[in-house]
Amino acid sequence: MELGIYSFGDIRDDPSSYGKRLDTLLRQAQHADEAGLDVIALGEHHRYDFAVSAPEIVLAAIAATTRRIRLTTAVSVVSTNDPVRLMEQFGTLDNISHGRTEITAGRGAFPESFPLFGRSQQDYDALFDENIRLLIQLRDDPTESWSGRFRSPLRDMHVGPRPSQARMPIWIGVGGTPTSAARAGTLGQPMFLSLFTGPGPGVPLVELYQRAGEAAGHDPRSLRVATGGHMFIGKTSQGAREAFFPYYSRYFSLHPSFRDGMPRSIYDHWITEGLLVGSPQQVIDGIMAHHTLLGADRYVAQFDAGLPETVSDASLELYLTEVLPAIKSATKQAES
Repeated sequence: MELGIYSFGDIRDDPSSYGKRLDTLLRQAQHADEAGLDVIALGEHHRYDFAVSAPEIVLAAIAATTRRIRLTTAVSVVSTNDPVRLMEQFGTLDNISHGRTEITAGRGAFPESFPLFGRSQQDYDALFDENIRLLIQLRDDPTESWSGRFRSPLRDMHVGPRPSQARMPIWIGVGGTPTSAARAGTLGQPMFLSLFTGPGPGVPLVELYQRAGEAAGHDPRSLRVATGGHMFIGKTSQGAREAFFPYYSRYFSLHPSFRDGMPRSIYDHWITEGLLVGSPQQVIDGIMAHHTLLGADRYVAQFDAGLPETVSDASLELYLTEVLPAIKSATKQAES
């Protein structure tokens, strides 16, 4: 099983400290690479309180100081991106990283990119559907002509450089919508399923994804599932729960439903439902539940949601030194 981390580069206290926040991400990515982590993913947000609006640039900086870790997004907002430009950017990144690049494509959780890039939210799903299909075509056969509703046609155009990999992975990010899971299966692309609590709610979505993929004629073995969500690890269960709550509650004030922060009762309920907050063994058990119940062969954790640098460092260290080797050992034994 592959393990990874993801970050949105959130900044709450000092919006002028973008450089420091990005320096921290680069350092943490290099450490994760040296420790043997498989994947790092960066989100795309267009708000003052997030430092990563251009993940491909930050991933290129990470590529220069790492050797093996795979580089992807969490997510690229394909609804408001130009698929041609996106493929050129990630084709370039794949050559810089010598074949370590992936794209995780999604519709986005915030609306800011729509007016910023001259798109209408009324076309939210239609834009994503058209753009993800074009992105896949550009990867698989960039010489084929194309026409659609939202951009000019493509005929005899060069889109390059071509990725270093023969077939650069394009994951479809799914936040819990059945239509999105079915589309990922129909398109035959791997699915990244965001689950903040336990794996149970993901079961019908994974089943729908697999049914749609098989109905569309895709090899079931190609229908990979990755999951991910928020994570915090402490030396003890209760210590982790108490230490994380103030930061996590404040982090959720970004969400319209929690303007005053997440209430403790909801936080405690999420933990009982499988939010990965606890001791290393609890987190190991939680990730293994995703692997067993959903067949996930990759788990990518947001390790720094609302956390100061020193606190996220301590949690990340436990992930790398205790969770990573245990998960690798357990899944390797299961495969042999």
